[in-house]
Amino acid sequence: MKRLLGVSWGGRRLFPTGLSFALVVVLAACNGEAPPEEAVEQVPPPPETVVPPEPPSLLLTPVGFDALPGWSSDPVSEALPALLKSCGRLARQPGERAVGPDGLAGQVADWAAPCAALEQAQGQAGGQDDAALRRLLENSFQPFAVSNAGQSEGLFTGYYEAELKGTRDPAAPGATPLYRLPKDLVTVDLGRFRADLRGERLVGQVRDGRLLPYLTRKEIDAGALDGQNAELLWADDPVDVFFLHVQGSGRVIYPDGSSTRVGFAGSNGHSFYAIGRALIDEGIVSRKDSSMQSIRDWLRANPARAQEIMQRNARYIFFREIVGEGPIGAQGVALTPGRSLAVDSKLLPLGVPLYLDTTWPATDKPLRRLMVAQDVGSAIKGAVRGDFFWGSGEAALAEAGRMKQKGVYYLLLPKAVAERRQRAS
Repeated sequence: MKRLLGVSWGGRRLFPTGLSFALVVVLAACNGEAPPEEAVEQVPPPPETVVPPEPPSLLLTPVGFDALPGWSSDPVSEALPALLKSCGRLARQPGERAVGPDGLAGQVADWAAPCAALEQAQGQAGGQDDAALRRLLENSFQPFAVSNAGQSEGLFTGYYEAELKGTRDPAAPGATPLYRLPKDLVTVDLGRFRADLRGERLVGQVRDGRLLPYLTRKEIDAGALDGQNAELLWADDPVDVFFLHVQGSGRVIYPDGSSTRVGFAGSNGHSFYAIGRALIDEGIVSRKDSSMQSIRDWLRANPARAQEIMQRNARYIFFREIVGEGPIGAQGVALTPGRSLAVDSKLLPLGVPLYLDTTWPATDKPLRRLMVAQDVGSAIKGAVRGDFFWGSGEAALAEAGRMKQKGVYYLLLPKAVAERRQRAS
């Protein structure tokens, strides 16, 4: 998704602390929404004084399972479905393929034995024996404490799968289109042109032989895609559609009770603008009363002004229909509520187990459990940074919308990979 692309209460970028911070990031999606840095007008310093920011430095320190707080009490069988989905994804890849940046988690072949053991565990009593599964994990994996240049504590936020009412009828009251990826949208992988740009992309459209920025939200709202047959379906509330764009994926429920999932197919390439910041700055929503629900309520109660506010976010998301399980994360597997985590895939491998030690949203109650890195987010950046997938609907939103917790995590690597790492160090 994002990535899913989620509602996040912090850490996706630098913002003031407190409720204003929370309100800004509540409008940032795991599946690709990250507001730009604050624009500050100033005279640039001479070139020789410009010091580029230090890149994050991922450090892994081997530890024992007894160093994982709460490990012995986590019902790890709840994570088994997520683990098996990631194993299945790895199994379809060549054995010599590197897992993670610079082969951090070895090669696909290194995961064959641990994944086979997990498959066998699934067949024994349905994989519900937590003690047996815990022993299997301890025999198959080596935990590593993750830090950023020695700083082990990071920020953990939450996201969820949106739900909204929809129709296949463009003439339905309030019908707002969800668009497929337009045929004239071009994505350029810059890594194909320069090795140092690997992972960087440009999105635009070709006009008169030139690649130009793609249409903005305002232009699309004004009908710029009319006549292209790009409509996937229609929703009954433009505010819900806007938040679906922020989330990157969701469930659309039709009048007859049937439903379909839609997922992120691409974007128009424009930067994300967090409208929560504007609502606070303009005194529309107070810091004290800021919440996802208060933003949504204000937009619905002020439709004329709401359109202008929402169009300040030029970024626009295009969707595809998802058949079967969902939502689908960046690893290409269906996410598991409470057990899937979005991470920075430039630093950490997708598909690997992580043991998370944080707290429940807006509390100091420990939240410690085995997770699987299965998603990414444009604002999930850094060696110790995660976005916790809470599931679908309003109940999941209630948790995701409050989550802005400090915590640490531990990366679990197959023992063969761990032994090679330790011999090389």
